[in-house]
Amino acid sequence: MGKMNVSNDALLALFAEMIWDNALRKYREENLYKEIDSALAKGDQTTFLALTSELRILQSLG
Repeated sequence: MGKMNVSNDALLALFAEMIWDNALRKYREENLYKEIDSALAKGDQTTFLALTSELRILQSLG
């Protein structure tokens, strides 16, 4: 019975980590969209390009 609890605990920990990673990725993605909009509004091409590059990388990982 103890071995089953260890397996369940490991699976729950893995699941929690997946949820946490997804939440962090979603949060960063939302912030990147806001920062990209701001860079566009300011006409800041350098920042826009850097942020869109980061967004593409983030989306390719998810």
